[in-house]
Amino acid sequence: MKRKKQVFSLLQYAGIFLILVFLLFPVLWVLLTSFKTNMEAYRFPPTFFPETFNVNAYISLFTVHNDFFTYYRNNFIVSGMTALITTMVAILAGYGLSRFHFKWNVWFLAALTTAQMFPVVSRMISLYDLLGKAHLINTHAGLILALTAAMIPFTVMLMASFFDGIPRAIEEAAAIDGAGRMGILLRIVTPLVKPGMLAVGLYAFLMTWDDYLHAATLIQSDALRTLSAGVALRYLGELSYDWSLVNTISIVGMLPMILLFFFFQKYMISGLVAGAVKG
Repeated sequence: MKRKKQVFSLLQYAGIFLILVFLLFPVLWVLLTSFKTNMEAYRFPPTFFPETFNVNAYISLFTVHNDFFTYYRNNFIVSGMTALITTMVAILAGYGLSRFHFKWNVWFLAALTTAQMFPVVSRMISLYDLLGKAHLINTHAGLILALTAAMIPFTVMLMASFFDGIPRAIEEAAAIDGAGRMGILLRIVTPLVKPGMLAVGLYAFLMTWDDYLHAATLIQSDALRTLSAGVALRYLGELSYDWSLVNTISIVGMLPMILLFFFFQKYMISGLVAGAVKG
């Protein structure tokens, strides 16, 4: 029996290892290709490891292609503001959904759930029309509002599940001491749901960082483009032959997300799991 358990555990680890290799191999290939010369990147049959580690693509990216860092900065602005606004809206709406129960609450939850079923492309025409009437096309403000609207349905329900796990007795005690509704929310309840706030903020930031469709549709000025749209429209269009540079851009573009998830994965996973089992 003990031997069977050992064999089963070994098979489990082997399966996990194969899955990791399957998932991480494309990232490893991109990393290795970024150190190849462009001629070697086109070689057939391809080489796995570079014959000589070439860093010319990295030097060129930091010295010649300054427009890349314009897209980089825009990505941080749009992703950061979207995460901040989404978190604020999710706190207010999630608290209201958790604490105030009306006959139309079920319909509100159904609307939030239904909003996540439609693909992004299905709402782009109406979204473009609405932002055009508000004169927000080709602005970061319009892009941030569009992305925030896409993030809100899931994040509101996630925050509501966190608020459901906070005992109402705490709020009732604060109300007896004279605290108002907003004071209870901001001073008493919000500090207790910090894992949920962090999970919502990280989720919004990660999902916004690699957004392409919204940015490509709502932004026309090259100076305002974010990373995904800027790289796709400039480097893959004009410099598609330079695969070493394209792979270098991919690696540098992934670094913030890798570091962010590496340092905050414990809080993000615990927050999402806690929110899933409460209520």
